[in-house]
Amino acid sequence: MSKTLVWVEHDNASIKDATLAVVTAAAQIGEVTALVAGAGCDGAAAAAAQIAGVSKVLKADDAAYANALAENVAPLVAGLMADYDAFVAPATTTGKNIAPRVAALLDVMQVSDILSVEGPKTFTRPIYAGNAIATVESTDAKLVVTVRGTAFAKADATGGAAAVETVAAAGDSGTSTFLGSEIAKSERPELTSAKIIVSGGRALKDAETFQSVITPLADKLGAGIGASRAAVDAGYVPNDYQVGQTGKIVAPEVYIAVGISGAIQHLAGMKDSKTIIAINKDEDAPIFQVADIGLVGDLFTLVPELTGKL
Repeated sequence: MSKTLVWVEHDNASIKDATLAVVTAAAQIGEVTALVAGAGCDGAAAAAAQIAGVSKVLKADDAAYANALAENVAPLVAGLMADYDAFVAPATTTGKNIAPRVAALLDVMQVSDILSVEGPKTFTRPIYAGNAIATVESTDAKLVVTVRGTAFAKADATGGAAAVETVAAAGDSGTSTFLGSEIAKSERPELTSAKIIVSGGRALKDAETFQSVITPLADKLGAGIGASRAAVDAGYVPNDYQVGQTGKIVAPEVYIAVGISGAIQHLAGMKDSKTIIAINKDEDAPIFQVADIGLVGDLFTLVPELTGKL
């Protein structure tokens, strides 16, 4: 049976939801070993050991891994791959930073953003911004795979009892240095894990109007707030609100698109949502082609009316 090594995304104390979907995908390739690399990461390692489907946890605890710098993590993974057939990581910002470096060190082709596992080395993945699905088969001896988290069910975070084994750190490569981070904090659900998302587009005119129209509706629904790339580029909201191929890939229970025409790159990031509700004055807008419920009209009238009825 094949053996897979899963990169666990975490904050040193707990694991991120993206990891749970990756475990589900990796289990379809082979036996799952989870890799937790961090500094003071006992909490994350203990949480990884409880994930259903994980047979073993490798813990690399070193200051070099405190901020998951890809230049430090990739050599660690490459060194461990002598005992594994596949390395699997989430298609998140961190995962997409680490995986290509691992592939380069192993001299193999990466299979990116998979949607399903069709065989031991065969996968489906989106191309042309999700307008076509390609079936690809790797001929490399080792696999390096990133997983689109919205395409796989999340493994149970509890129920497992994997052993935790400490592995030697590869140390600091000396090629990059962590200087700092500015992380947006919000009481709202994080976009990639929110069950309901209300997104606004360029039609909302400016930042003040975006807040006055979108925020009350999101408050009533307890929803996360997203935006199209056009709205982000126009400065209505920060970059971390962006949904789409160049933003965050989401698949909530309900996605409400307000004043979003439905550019291909935006649809690629949200069309897997369970129920899509579109509000737009243009009845020919592409968003209506993927919407389950469409409301044609002036959003400045319809959205406040909808909010008032909730």
